[in-house]
Amino acid sequence: DRAPAPVLTQLSSLVRQAAAEAELGGLRPVGLAVAVPGLVARDSSLVVRAPNLGWEGVDIGPELRTALPGLPVTVDNEANLSALAELWRGGHDPAPRDFIHVSAEIGIGAAVVLEGRLLRGTHGFAGELGHVPVRPEGPECACGGRGCLEQYAGEEAVLRASGLSPEQAAAQHPGPGGRITVLAVRAASGDQRARRALRGAGAALGIALAGAVNLLDPEKVVLGGALTPLAPWLLPALERELGRRLTDPARPGSGAVTVSRLGPDGPLLGAANSVVQAVLDDPAGFRDPAGAGEPASVRGSDA
Repeated sequence: DRAPAPVLTQLSSLVRQAAAEAELGGLRPVGLAVAVPGLVARDSSLVVRAPNLGWEGVDIGPELRTALPGLPVTVDNEANLSALAELWRGGHDPAPRDFIHVSAEIGIGAAVVLEGRLLRGTHGFAGELGHVPVRPEGPECACGGRGCLEQYAGEEAVLRASGLSPEQAAAQHPGPGGRITVLAVRAASGDQRARRALRGAGAALGIALAGAVNLLDPEKVVLGGALTPLAPWLLPALERELGRRLTDPARPGSGAVTVSRLGPDGPLLGAANSVVQAVLDDPAGFRDPAGAGEPASVRGSDA
């Protein structure tokens, strides 16, 4: 519920702090990547719309570039960065070349990887699964539509269906990921209302994903982000809906929906690794003029 300006001021302060700590360790930052829960215009730092933040038309690049002048800044949707982390660091053997990555932070996000490359779409908005309507006459969504997936499988929707307000859940387990932890603990302890809410969320996810799977024919569907600790209660209903709705029963259904090993850190790992990947793609472009001739970002043990 905060306006962009104070958030960006605080973020800039954190960036400067991280850079100072890196310098003490003999390291030089070579890039900054930011994961955003919203639509980011392709090849820009403009957040076109982040419904769950209440932000529209916010260019976050200029503020962050003043934090560390000369540092390349990349801004991307958090679901996209989670999918890239899955591709680069997911631990699959072999790594899938075609998959849909579904994650949850504030809302439900998704990203599509085809032939090892992220599908961005013309404007950079591909993958907005959370705003696919699963029940067209359902409740109004923050995006302006009705019956969107987020209204049934988003964090706040599942909390309310389990009998908790978001505020109550946060009070029970403060801190990042605390509300999801409350849901997981309740479901694991046998709370039938929590389990019923998660089954409903899984079914809604299955309905939305069936259309995407029928359209794109991926090798796998990967659940990531805050969905990972809830997977034991989401997957049965999700896979059941997929099995009922796919045109080809051999497509992802039972056994082809996997749970990410990266968990809630997916967006952070994707952001960090996007910078590392840029260095690996062009090491010469990142040489430190004051250094010993090696790329600054790969000296030492912690690239």
